[in-house]
Amino acid sequence: MRQFAVIGLGRFGSSVAKTLSGKGHQVLAIDLKESIIQDVSDDVTQAVCLDATDEKALRGVGIENVDVAVIGTGTNLEASVLITLNLKEIGIKEIVCKAVSEDHKKALEKIGATKVIQPEKEMGVRLANSLISTSVLEHIELSGKSCIVELIAPKEFIGKSLREVDVRAKFGVNVIAVKRRIPSASKKTEEEIVNVSPQADDVVKKGDVLVVLGPNENVEKLKKRH
Repeated sequence: MRQFAVIGLGRFGSSVAKTLSGKGHQVLAIDLKESIIQDVSDDVTQAVCLDATDEKALRGVGIENVDVAVIGTGTNLEASVLITLNLKEIGIKEIVCKAVSEDHKKALEKIGATKVIQPEKEMGVRLANSLISTSVLEHIELSGKSCIVELIAPKEFIGKSLREVDVRAKFGVNVIAVKRRIPSASKKTEEEIVNVSPQADDVVKKGDVLVVLGPNENVEKLKKRH
């Protein structure tokens, strides 16, 4: 398992720390506020109250041993920059930062952050894309040119195999999974099953959700089939 440090335990940082820990990874959680540290101490490997802009303090808790550091102090621009510089100096190879603006993102990338995310912006994009079409359940931007979407299978696909539908040839995208709701064992409710490696002979049924990967422009063409 990889070792992680999460610095700045607001809603974003706490969610990252608890999720990583819940999946069995070792997590060193760091924040300036003692009350926040107390709240997460039972959910992570180690929770420490310290000022992460202080390189000596970071070294004192053995942060050089982590594989990945996540900086969640996005609202404090100066702190996130100083922490990133400290982590680079210490030798952390993978540094993921939260940014609140494009300028903030560019600054963090210039000083060595390996990945910079803008959660609010990305969530806004996903929501807007899902609102544009009622057939789209989820839209995740992978880059400026490609995405993954979950969309209800178009009527013309129903009863046909993925080979017959052939979205790769017709639309230039790939179906990477198929979600389907089936009756539960009690027959009183439904449960969702996910076929993460659909075969060419798998038949599309009414209500199926196709998880599609491809260039943005090609995915847009597929959306218009509804």
